[in-house]
Amino acid sequence: MIAYIDGKLTYKDPTYVIIDVGGVGYQIKVSLNTYSSLPAGERCKLHTYLNIKEDAHTLYGFNTIAEKELFLLLISISGVGPNTGLMILSSLSVEEVQQAIVREDVRTIQHVKGIGAKTAQRIILELKDKVRKEVLLSEAGTPATAHNTNRAEALSALVTLGFAKNVAEKTLDSIIKREGSSLSVEELIKFALKSS
Repeated sequence: MIAYIDGKLTYKDPTYVIIDVGGVGYQIKVSLNTYSSLPAGERCKLHTYLNIKEDAHTLYGFNTIAEKELFLLLISISGVGPNTGLMILSSLSVEEVQQAIVREDVRTIQHVKGIGAKTAQRIILELKDKVRKEVLLSEAGTPATAHNTNRAEALSALVTLGFAKNVAEKTLDSIIKREGSSLSVEELIKFALKSS
């Protein structure tokens, strides 16, 4: 899996970019939100997701980890492929998608090209608990993005170490409540290992 691409932005189009890394040009599909935040001709870093199909290997790039995580949640839904996920993130910002899901606002999601009523309802039904948890955590913690990133990295490390994901999530949430949201990834992991 390619976690990110860091290099010089050599070509920029509303649907994709080409980033030169050591003489190799990576073509990466991007959302309009990511496209508008990239400076042309400068060094940039995109968090990526590699989609592998029989006939193609496609890289999808995101300016923020939050956008990538939301994309991964969206494509986990039956009937929402990577191109549809990208279309949603091009039409709405990460915050708008999260708010639409939390408020169960079918209409907002349905306004995205290619999303019907049933798909919009399925997205809300399957993601509202996961997204609500993320939104509540980001509102509770002061440095929301750093806090969410640290929690996500700590969770990933704990799962790699053999923890069950749901147990690791509960442990991390109780640590953050008890100790505050300013803990580093290392501190979160140490507290979690001590409490298990």
